[in-house]
This record gives sequence, C-alpha cells and structure tokens, in this order.
Amino acid sequence: MSAAEDLEFSLAEEQDFQQVLELCTPDDYNGLDYMAAFFHRWLLEPGRVIFIARMKGRVVGLESALLVDGGQSVVFQGRRVAPDLRGSGIAGALQRHVTAHVRQHHPEVSVARLSRGDQPSSQTLAKYRLIAKEAILSLCCEAADLSSFVAELQSRLPHRADSSGGPVTLSQQQAETLILSDHVVSKLLPGKTIINDWEPLKPVEANLPLLRRRALTYVADHETEPSALSLCTPPYAVPYRHGAQRININIFGCTLASVCDVLLAQLRALLPGVHGYLVLHTYVDPAVWPGLRQFCQNNSNVSFFKDYWEEVILETDL
Repeated sequence: MSAAEDLEFSLAEEQDFQQVLELCTPDDYNGLDYMAAFFHRWLLEPGRVIFIARMKGRVVGLESALLVDGGQSVVFQGRRVAPDLRGSGIAGALQRHVTAHVRQHHPEVSVARLSRGDQPSSQTLAKYRLIAKEAILSLCCEAADLSSFVAELQSRLPHRADSSGGPVTLSQQQAETLILSDHVVSKLLPGKTIINDWEPLKPVEANLPLLRRRALTYVADHETEPSALSLCTPPYAVPYRHGAQRININIFGCTLASVCDVLLAQLRALLPGVHGYLVLHTYVDPAVWPGLRQFCQNNSNVSFFKDYWEEVILETDL
C-alpha cells in the first residue's frame, strides 16, 4: 500500500513551523533551503495557499500555490517531503490535491508554472512545456571580502569614454515601467518571463504588487532601452552554516559587458548592509555564463560555490 493512501491534507498554520523544518535536511538545496526564511511570509501572502500533508498526525509534506498574472496562472512552489518517506508517492499526492483545490476555487486559472534546478526528464517534458532557462553562477565569501572583490572586478572594466555614467539603480516606478516595456519584454526577458528568485511571472501590470512585496533592487545599464536589466533580492538566512545569507540576482540580457556592469553595480549596492557568510546566485542567459565566470575569477577570497547549473521554467495547461 502506498504511503500516499494514508494522507490527510489541511492548510498550513503557524504552529506547523517546527514540523515543516523537519521536512528539510542540511543537504537539501546544497544547504541553501529558503523554507525557514519564507514560511511565515508565505502564510500571510495574498493569493497564496500552503497545504500540509499529514500521516497519523505527523507533517510529512508541504506544497504551496501562488496565484499570479492577475489570477490567470498559478505557480507551484516549496514542495517538501519528509526525508524517510521520499519516493513513496507523497509528492504526487500533494500536487494532485493542490491542483484540485486550485481548479475548484479558481476556475479562471488556465496555466500552472514551476521552476526546477535539474534537467527535466523526458517524462516531465511530456507533461510540461519548457518556456525559459537561466544559467546560474554561484559565488561565496565572507561579507568582509566582498569589497575587495568589487574593487578587483571594477579594475577590469574598461574606462568609459562616453558620458553615460554607467549602470543606474532604478526607482520602483522606473523599474516597473521598464520591465513592462516592449523593449525589455521582447529583447531581454527569457521566454518573455520575469524570473525573480525562482518565481516566474508574465510581464503584466497585475504582477507589480507581488514584485513590490519582494523589496528588490533594480539596476540597468541604461535608463531606457537597456542591454541588461537586473533584479536583486534582499539577503535572507539559510542553514548552510552559522550566519550564512543567500542573495539572488537575476540579470536579463545577452551582452556580456552589460551583464558584468550591472552585476558589479548590484554587488556594490550590497556592500553597506551585508554581514556573515554570503552565497550569491546570479542567473543569466546560458550564452553569457562562460564569460561571466571568467570575469569573476579573482584573488579576493571569493570562491565559486557550485559549477554550472541551470534553472528551468516549466508550464502546463491546468
């Protein structure tokens, strides 16, 4: 008999937090699991439901669903299964339950989306469409070493002969106007998709409140018609080691020089507020990754956390 046959489902509550953490192991997500940092925020987030699977009173699984695109799409996030029960059918049962809930309570939803950090199998691709892909450059260092790394990278950039002034940090209004512009949507966004820290969104006005809640820092190489546009999350704590913080920078664009420019500007903006041990994930077009890795080779005690890997965005009709 499958373990999934004994499951009971309910909406997550604050008192489930400690049991939810028991679903996560130190090895999950290379020690960078976000669940402890996000669970309480997710419980309060508009448009999100979090379902818990229980077996004999024990929390054995979790999955959430976030309504996006003005209610036309749902993003599945956060699936977790107890380590000793993985492979027993709980993940599939959770997804079926959450999907049924969305269909019943939000019949206007037509598309389901999810992100993965591994290469989808042929069976997965038979169920989902691959709509976007980003390559991930991972760096790690003590916060105290970040300033010397920034200075070293800055010394490699060519001196500007023009008066453009280099990358610009955008106001929220500037960023929102730019990220919905025809230029950015058609020329920069992968698969015409805004991707922020594994959240895939269509470039529509209805998603702007969600992006505002994420408190992102936006940097572009130009205020109008940029070659590169970036979104950076605030640091958040992860269990990798004591005092470790994770930072995610999504950079849209295929021009290496512009990508390097905006990455450096984002790192510079982080300097005043970071502390502890940092793990930085930078998500870029796969064609840009080799050049960006070469640019980030350094003598400043900043290491590569992980070799080349990818984030893929999958979509299916609901």
